Amino acid sequence: MKNIVTAALTTGIIGLTASAATAGEIAVIVKTTNSNFWQNVSKGADAAIAGQSAHTVSFNGPASESAVADQVSLVENAINRGVSAIVLAPSDPEALAPVVKRAFEAGIPVAIIDSMLAAGNEAYYQTFLSTDNCAAGELAAQTMIDAAGSTGKVAVMSYVAGVGSEIGRVGCFSDYLAKNSDLEIVGPFYSQSQMATALNQTTDILAANTDLVGIFGANEPTAIGMGRAIEQAGKAGQLTAIGFDGNADLQDMVKSGTLLATAVQGSFQMGELGVQAVMGVLTGETIETFIDTGVVMVTKDNIDSPVAQNVLY
Repeated sequence: MKNIVTAALTTGIIGLTASAATAGEIAVIVKTTNSNFWQNVSKGADAAIAGQSAHTVSFNGPASESAVADQVSLVENAINRGVSAIVLAPSDPEALAPVVKRAFEAGIPVAIIDSMLAAGNEAYYQTFLSTDNCAAGELAAQTMIDAAGSTGKVAVMSYVAGVGSEIGRVGCFSDYLAKNSDLEIVGPFYSQSQMATALNQTTDILAANTDLVGIFGANEPTAIGMGRAIEQAGKAGQLTAIGFDGNADLQDMVKSGTLLATAVQGSFQMGELGVQAVMGVLTGETIETFIDTGVVMVTKDNIDSPVAQNVLY
């Protein structure tokens, strides 16, 4: 089985000087605050400003990833109060684009993290930081093939349809299976990033497809719900289950064998490097237009290694 840490990639260099003040509040606005993944982004953002007094960081997000209008309002509020910079994980690639353009017009630099905005809006933000979600999906697919074989059914438990990270992660997982195996995909099913929804969906799928050889849970709450459903059905270890993200629940599932593996993003790095990037813009530095924050496939064999411990949370 391959264990891969994706190196930072540069797709271009851009030097920009913001017209906003060079000191003040940096607003970090994520998809939801009700997730350990996003709380780990917050920890990274705090680490980026530790030991300096020029900037402060605020952290906010809606109650759920599907509350897109609430996230738009949070960005609008940040612009209205004149923040120095914004680090944003957009829940919807289209809906957040106009407000990011408004930030640009107000001279507020923006770093986009985790999920891209819709194509055509690249001029309105200064950098994009993310796991290469397509590469991560392909890694999960190859791990599935290695463990489950090339024939049978694999259920795909996704989260919010159309989100940039979901398109890359789930789309490339499915495409890789189609090109490199005869595995049949069941789904995808969308949990709206709600653990209880994922649990109920997985329970139904397991009952309706007793011949599943594998199942993939594509983000933290989805994978947790999926894993709990597998445990409740008494099927832990009976099919190849792969999760995504790395909170304590998912770590326990890897250790117990409920999950063969979980693909873990550099969420701390998204917060830390995102804040560092906008601080660099504020001081006139050149920054990379794309920064790959990496992914590690965590298994029972490597979960205690430094490589895994650096990304788990």
